Amino acid sequence: MRVLAIDTALEACAAAVLDTGQPSGGTQESLAMLRGHAEALMPLVARVMERADLTFADLDRVAVTVGPGSFTGLRVGISAARGIGLAAGKPVVGLSTLAAFATPFIAADDTQPVVAAIDARHDHVYLQVFGPGGRTLVAPRLASLREAAQRAAASGAPRLAGTAAKLVAAAWPADERGPSAVEEQRAPDIAWVARLGAAAQDTGSAPKPLYLRAPDAQPQDAAQLPRR
Repeated sequence: MRVLAIDTALEACAAAVLDTGQPSGGTQESLAMLRGHAEALMPLVARVMERADLTFADLDRVAVTVGPGSFTGLRVGISAARGIGLAAGKPVVGLSTLAAFATPFIAADDTQPVVAAIDARHDHVYLQVFGPGGRTLVAPRLASLREAAQRAAASGAPRLAGTAAKLVAAAWPADERGPSAVEEQRAPDIAWVARLGAAAQDTGSAPKPLYLRAPDAQPQDAAQLPRR
């Protein structure tokens, strides 16, 4: 299977082409950035596709991270993935950013729990807890740091991953056994996003953003001009 994977959800603009039929696996590129994903993404995708010596028509599917993450970043990646899929007539699958953080750890040892946490600011995180075999123990949610640490501690001595791994570790309940590992990353490994994309079930529906909370920016009704 040939998969183009795209991630612009957090602090990177990344793309990878995975060819499961090739020993080398594929090619990838990731640029660390907080903003500017819209300008960087399509040239980056073009470079990755050129190195893979493929056209969009050669792909079997497109995979994209759908969040949680940056509101702007998510829209950039999902719009690009849906546009490529539509133009090439290929299915597009959406992948949770939390799952993308957790998957490498589950693949390394699926007997121990993994907690994926993304900084949502204002002392909150986006959280998902995975148990043995990658089974979801706590579904994706927005939680306070205190709640996140309590839910993580309840799973045992998990491995913490994601942009808020250190924040959750710092809020750990004093009377609970601490995490077995804390590995903070600013963005998922795009190679694992591609692997998830190859394994994901195609639901036949277009991917949509997984925001988990309302945007910070709100319309200012008082500043609206009267309609004529």
